[in-house]
Amino acid sequence: MQRKNHQPASQAALLRRLLTAGVAVCIGINAWMTLRCADRVHYDAAAVPPSRVGLVLGTSRMVGGRENAHFRVRIDAAAELYRAGKVRHFLLSGDNQRPDYNEPRDMKDALVEMGVPADIMTLDARGLRTLDSVIRARRKFGVADCVIISDDFHLPRAIWLADRHGIKATAFVGRRLPWSVSGKTRVREWLARLGAVVDEVSGAEPPIEGGPVPIPPAAARF
Repeated sequence: MQRKNHQPASQAALLRRLLTAGVAVCIGINAWMTLRCADRVHYDAAAVPPSRVGLVLGTSRMVGGRENAHFRVRIDAAAELYRAGKVRHFLLSGDNQRPDYNEPRDMKDALVEMGVPADIMTLDARGLRTLDSVIRARRKFGVADCVIISDDFHLPRAIWLADRHGIKATAFVGRRLPWSVSGKTRVREWLARLGAVVDEVSGAEPPIEGGPVPIPPAAARF
């Protein structure tokens, strides 16, 4: 009987240790990703080093019948960089798995509405994940350096992936969304960073269909 009682207690202790270790690893990865790129995430467009390409990471334009605040943050930031003369060309990378859902097209439409010329945009409709967007930017579109444009909490993972896959990257976000708007997405990002490490260890890669499609040269704007 003592042996039977001891076994469940040992299992419970093991589970607690595993859970504690898992939480510690998650916290450590999140802190490390955030701190290592802190000096490359800019909130002032004037401080962003000029770059030939701005990589805008996609998200849905509409949520619950309203414009997604995360979408608006990214579009406003991209338009601000254009007006500041910091970017020559935009690579708009997002999901287009269904005919009625097209993140790159929505980003293009929104940027055109803000005065950004359509002919300085390239659309990547196979950027289903951040990993896909980064690897395809390098291998499909020949991007060697860029400014990554997204939400503040998303950028550490994006920069880490860019470093891993041969892209020299800085990043820009025009403003932070408050926790009341972005709290759930921020928590999901903590887990996504852990998932990104797992993907790198396992060698996960997106499909790269066809040959390369280099970003076209553009007239100098800076």
